[in-house]
Amino acid sequence: MQEEERPQAPSARDSALVRPYARTGGRTAARHDLRLETLLSTDEDKLYRANNDQAAMMRLCLQPRSVAEISALMKIPLGVTRVLLSDLITLGLVAVHEPGDKPNLALLERVLAGLRRM
Repeated sequence: MQEEERPQAPSARDSALVRPYARTGGRTAARHDLRLETLLSTDEDKLYRANNDQAAMMRLCLQPRSVAEISALMKIPLGVTRVLLSDLITLGLVAVHEPGDKPNLALLERVLAGLRRM
């Protein structure tokens, strides 16, 4: 009698199948106060210091991006994005750029477009 073939369990490395809380180690609170419009950026030379998940997020920050944009592009919940970005800030892998006194209309349009894609 032949053994029935059992379907293989999905790989934990497949980010689409990893539960959001697993990416943060169960943490739900970010160490840094990151608003939707907060811009983050990084340099390409810092990518080598990051693991795969971090590097994917950092590649988005090679040009300044808002927290909302990163969340939408990574297709992960905003709370998870904040925790992961906070880790990158703590490690010194991304820089935070707080918006000035005047609203940046181009940024607000990009944030709105990112939210619509969610």
